[in-house]
Amino acid sequence: MTESDHTGSPSEPEATPLLAPREGVPPLLTSAAEIARAAERLAAGEGPFAIDAERASGFRYSNRAYLVQIRRAGAGTVLIDPVNHGGDPVATLAPVAEVLATDEWVLHAADQDLPCLAELGMRPPKLYDTELAGRLAGHDKVNLAAEVQRLLGLQLTKGHGAADWSKRPLPPEWLNYAALDVEVLLELREAIAKVLAEQGKTEWAAQEFEYLRTLEPQPTRRDRWRRTSGIHKVRDRRALAAVRELWLVRDQIAQRRDIAPGRILPDSAIIEAALADPDTVEKLTALPVFGGPRQRRLARVWLDALARARTTDDPPEIHEPSNGPPPASRWQRRKPEAAARLEAARAELSELSQQISVPAENILTPEIVRRLCWDWQPRPTLDTTAAAVEEFLRRAGARPWQRELTVPRLARALSAEHAPADSADA
Repeated sequence: MTESDHTGSPSEPEATPLLAPREGVPPLLTSAAEIARAAERLAAGEGPFAIDAERASGFRYSNRAYLVQIRRAGAGTVLIDPVNHGGDPVATLAPVAEVLATDEWVLHAADQDLPCLAELGMRPPKLYDTELAGRLAGHDKVNLAAEVQRLLGLQLTKGHGAADWSKRPLPPEWLNYAALDVEVLLELREAIAKVLAEQGKTEWAAQEFEYLRTLEPQPTRRDRWRRTSGIHKVRDRRALAAVRELWLVRDQIAQRRDIAPGRILPDSAIIEAALADPDTVEKLTALPVFGGPRQRRLARVWLDALARARTTDDPPEIHEPSNGPPPASRWQRRKPEAAARLEAARAELSELSQQISVPAENILTPEIVRRLCWDWQPRPTLDTTAAAVEEFLRRAGARPWQRELTVPRLARALSAEHAPADSADA
């Protein structure tokens, strides 16, 4: 869980501080025998499982879990070390995974933790996401601290969510923080479920949770190096090639050492080197960052990458090839009829968002709306328009509750009366 999840707000009402787990901080379980006994203990409990995982984002290359926290009524909380037990993580944690497969999981921001838990062989048979539930309930702040304070009257203090959870031994105060992540998660689930029931949104939430539970991992972006911070400063194909080569070498080193790439070489240094294009050790080490002892040891590695960029036969294009619509800011010039459709669709969804108190991006993702409006071919009647919108949204993965609410509105936005007068000639 991230640091921000435990950060409250001065505008929130006073609440009772929640400083330590009610049963004390449980021990960190590190051996196969301890983990097997924890599985037996969890099996003896009843009801859903409150689950969280801690990673080492910003410190490690991998997104693996370095701590797993589980709480169940009648069983209390267990803290499991999934990496330092001397065996295969999936095999060692198999008894726990088997128990977890028997009932609902309750997580906060489940999309962050489900992938690393799946790596451990743990997959939920049913899911409840208290953060997503808060969004559907129309809450303006949905981090864990805000929701706990709003619905349970308890205050979670700042902690160690952004810490290096790969560190061993884990300090006692970190384990206290981790145990508190699941301490009241089951109570929070019941409280937010009541809110959704009062708003008539229980079925909406159920559809969202099941979609999230069964969502397949998305393919990795092809040109990940284009995410390098500051790349907008690079407007030359050869310099872009340098960014690409430096990024790829850094990524290989980071993966091999299991260190976050930015700790090998910051993005700012990659951009600096790509723009300066040094061809000697002296020129390279004169640049910011590269003059340090660690970078001096890797100087030849970086220079070789820059040399490959100068001689490559396929320097990258300035703009990444896209299989989707261009940025909406360019639509008015390139395709004004699509810009008009998008404006009308956004207006309809904004009005709907206000009516049902659900953020527009949770009603339909902006990407789906852009694709619909960019590629749209006008239909002769409102009914045929609605049928086509329904089919498009279904194929895009929109849930039944979303289609029921949005199809009539989007059909109205996309109907001929909203198109520019000259659209028939376009």
